Amino acid sequence: MNTREWLTERVSRLRKPAPTARSTQDRLRARLRQGEEAMSPSALRHKLGELKAIVDPLVSEVEGGRRAGALMDWCASAPPAHRRDLWLLMSERFVADPAQVKAAQLKYAAAVGTPDEAAAEVLYRRATVSPRRRLLQRFSAHPDGIPFLVNLRAEMQPQLKADKRLLALDVEMEYMFSTWFDVGFLELRRISWDSPASLVEKLIKYEAVHDIRSWDDVKNRLDSDRRCYGFFHPRLPGEPLIFVEVALINEIAASITPLLDESAAPADLGRATTAIFYSISNTQAGLRGVSFGDSLIKRVVESLHEEFPRLKTFATLSPIPGLRGWLTKNAPAELLQAWEAAPELVEKSPPRVALKQWAARYLAQELKEGKPLDAVARFHLGNGARVERLNWAADPSVKGFKQSYGLMVNYLYDLKKLDKNRAALALGKVPVASSIKDLLP
Repeated sequence: MNTREWLTERVSRLRKPAPTARSTQDRLRARLRQGEEAMSPSALRHKLGELKAIVDPLVSEVEGGRRAGALMDWCASAPPAHRRDLWLLMSERFVADPAQVKAAQLKYAAAVGTPDEAAAEVLYRRATVSPRRRLLQRFSAHPDGIPFLVNLRAEMQPQLKADKRLLALDVEMEYMFSTWFDVGFLELRRISWDSPASLVEKLIKYEAVHDIRSWDDVKNRLDSDRRCYGFFHPRLPGEPLIFVEVALINEIAASITPLLDESAAPADLGRATTAIFYSISNTQAGLRGVSFGDSLIKRVVESLHEEFPRLKTFATLSPIPGLRGWLTKNAPAELLQAWEAAPELVEKSPPRVALKQWAARYLAQELKEGKPLDAVARFHLGNGARVERLNWAADPSVKGFKQSYGLMVNYLYDLKKLDKNRAALALGKVPVASSIKDLLP
């Protein structure tokens, strides 16, 4: 071995591997903190005791909620790293008892095919419910508990990829929120220019589809030929969860530009036959991934139809946010280069035709776990709509070009076929109009 090899070997022995994060179980057993751990073992044990006290079976819901409130007060002033330790305790230390789950599973397996099967199945499901769910329920019993949990999950979202230990808590919260925030519990309110300024300011803040540029832009979206609705939860009375913006016109819109034209005169409501949903914005990051049920659009449609009986067509003008990223991975490089100049391509040019064909394939055929790959498509198709039409250069903004080379799509809500369309999607078949079928191979 020469000198260089000898030195390399000795240096490699001195290098310590990067320390792995200790589980809360290991930290609770320890005497001293390590590395970048926030709470000391004794402080961690104290906080675990407070969490367990919240779900103590001997205390009432009211007392459990009061104890949760005390922990919420602590969170309000605790450093972020300490709050994160609390999340880790909630995620790792409140799990279903493996022995009870296994025993219940064996009893259920033995009862299958007997009169005891149904009761054994219920007992098995109960055994698999984690104490974590009970903990979240106790927090929700506090008057400010649900807003606290929504904000907690929002703060936790950016850390999920880096720390998989938090996933159990995240999934549990998403499940509970899907129950608590079902659209049946939400109140639908119209937002107008006469609404409180604080509410209009929230519309500006949370608009996620087409950025609001000015107060004139806001006024245009709240004009007489428009409707804007907010969905509110009784436990978050002043905080809209969803904004839905609608244009009332006489045909299915093919471009967002005229809808956002601040100088355009309001459309004649007497001739309006079509309601175009051009922006649906979720306002709470803590409710990401939570389905508000398939009746959200239906409730807006019912409200519109009651006010404007002449309306016959209900459709969207929607972005295709995942298209360009998918094309980058799947389409030929020469087409990607051609599409960089997409707005200038003439109607029947091969690159333009190809882009619409690829977009049709993306929307109609690209599924993941039986659901559309595109997030917006997943929402509307899950609500019973069908893919109706692709629109060239419909969104000329920088954002629109970055998302989909300017393409937008209409989803049609045929009120008589919503259930049929949902049933088809459940079988892995995306409902599409003939104009989309013609683009598919």
